Amino acid sequence: MAEPIIEIKNIKRDFELGEEIIHVLKGIDLTINKGEYVALMGPSGSGKSTLMNILGCLDTPTSGSYILNGKLVSEMHDNELAEIRNKEIGFVFQTFNLMPRTTALDNVALPMVYAGHPKSERNERATEVLTQVGLADRMDHKPNQLSGGQRQRVAVGRALVNKPAMILADEPTGNLDSKTSLEIMNLFDEIHANGNTVILVTHEEDIAEHAHRIIRLRDGLIESDITNRKAK
Repeated sequence: MAEPIIEIKNIKRDFELGEEIIHVLKGIDLTINKGEYVALMGPSGSGKSTLMNILGCLDTPTSGSYILNGKLVSEMHDNELAEIRNKEIGFVFQTFNLMPRTTALDNVALPMVYAGHPKSERNERATEVLTQVGLADRMDHKPNQLSGGQRQRVAVGRALVNKPAMILADEPTGNLDSKTSLEIMNLFDEIHANGNTVILVTHEEDIAEHAHRIIRLRDGLIESDITNRKAK
């Protein structure tokens, strides 16, 4: 039987704009099982970025419950959320978010520093992950010595290094050309094939087609949730 990694029930998120309250998420129910590969889509203003921030424990809902890997995170405080982000979620961003004066090895090892692992263990695991993402020969290079695709591979390695419960990728090909985008998406396909849960936020249909399940948001609600039979 499939085991849920994400269980969201009636999640709402409101924002105050002056004296007006904007209802961005209007009652989201969502279950994602371990090992799934999901694309989250929606036009500007649909609520997908707000939902992504809640899924990534970067924001908390106004109401409703969110259970991540068996933990009720919707009621956690900032320090608890920071620990969850470090241990349970691997983030990949459009802009890479790498430390500019730091080598690929040390960039990848950074989450393990925050988690309190010793240096020898950090370097061993970071070397293993950089080899996995195809950068065994670039470990000592800094971001300005790497191409956009290589920088994103470093970011993917950093997301994997703490063996998180899920990978959350926000427009991971947004700054890449089409050839490099395909290479990065093939890497995500491999990561999923290795058993990782992958959640991909994108507005590009061809990128979403890599996912096995496509969820579309509109006006703060789930408009559709379909199995993608064309995925690999």
